[in-house]
Amino acid sequence: MKKDVLYYLPYGKTEVSIDIPSRYNVQLIKPDNAADAGDEIKEIKRALKEPIHSRRLIEIAREGKKAVIIVSDTTRPTPTSKLLPPLISELKAGGIEDVTIVFGLGIHRKQTEDEKKAILGELYGKVKAIEHDVNDCVYLGTTKRGTPVEIFRQVVDTDIVVCTGAIEFHYYAGYSGGAKSILPAVSSKRSIDANHALMLDPNSSAGRLDSPVRTDLEEAARMLGIDFILNVVLNDRKEIIFAAAGDYIEAHRKGAGFLDKLSRIEVESSDIAIVSPGGWPRDIDIYQSHKALEHVKNAVKDGGSIILVAECREGYGNRVFEEWLESDRDKVIDKFKSGFVMGGHKAALIAALSKRIDLYLVSSLPDDMVRKAYFIPASLENALEAALAKHGEKTKIIVMPYGGSMLAF
Repeated sequence: MKKDVLYYLPYGKTEVSIDIPSRYNVQLIKPDNAADAGDEIKEIKRALKEPIHSRRLIEIAREGKKAVIIVSDTTRPTPTSKLLPPLISELKAGGIEDVTIVFGLGIHRKQTEDEKKAILGELYGKVKAIEHDVNDCVYLGTTKRGTPVEIFRQVVDTDIVVCTGAIEFHYYAGYSGGAKSILPAVSSKRSIDANHALMLDPNSSAGRLDSPVRTDLEEAARMLGIDFILNVVLNDRKEIIFAAAGDYIEAHRKGAGFLDKLSRIEVESSDIAIVSPGGWPRDIDIYQSHKALEHVKNAVKDGGSIILVAECREGYGNRVFEEWLESDRDKVIDKFKSGFVMGGHKAALIAALSKRIDLYLVSSLPDDMVRKAYFIPASLENALEAALAKHGEKTKIIVMPYGGSMLAF
């Protein structure tokens, strides 16, 4: 007799496991095991020496007096502490001593000093670093789709703009990285709301480079002018396995192509999906963990079950999202259709998905908080038992430990 199979899923900074009887049809979706990291710093330096559709940063730096490097905040897995030293070295070799690190917060909360230290590593306290201020932005124009482009003053007033980030699938911008370091990362709330309202377009979905949201934000970035980007693709251990540098469009597309080959998986439609965003920081709260739902939902049949394994140590993660959570799901959905509100959009998306699929949440949160967000609170074992009881012996199951960085379709 075959033994049950033990599956592991990241949970916060630890992991949880689940036994699934071998009689069930289970497909484990993980990144390519061959994607092991080599010398990460060597890969970064290779990308900087071989920029795509661009001069080297050291050459660009000779034309400026000061530079900003835009980096991700604590909600993103970008290994910023590894990216910064080679970038700063290139800028200084080109003659720029005035370098400011800008944390791209978008509309996220301010960070603690410990979080900034974790991001900057050994550079903490040695480089000038500031946080984006959503209320101190300069108007540059309006995109063809009507988005007012208002960018953080410190970014507008510099000579050289360098963007960094990790390229992952993004449920309405297609992919993260590239010009997302400008909009939403260092834009005004008005700009962010207008751009994100384009997620209502059905073409704004994960894995689409022609997403209206991305097309719009790249137009906004063009108005500002991005001089150089350094983007990376990470494996399941958050190690750098590929770096792309240079032009903010062409280098980003190179990275997105690499990600597709690694993490875009076509699967057979399933009855149950067990998915983790990939652990901390991707499961820091429900607001961030929601992305994993978007990356697996199209692989689950109507009437199926998704078990989301996410610690959510910071609760809901967004004030507007929490305020929109009402017991009447249809009311939330109708409210969203009548006018886009950033934060409210996730309440509506989860509400709508919960009407099509049973949503379980395995988290550290109290049951009442979980239910308020349209999930069924449960332990991993109890959630699977309930889902299996509903779907029967011929149940097809997907296990996706890194749902924040993979796409099942």
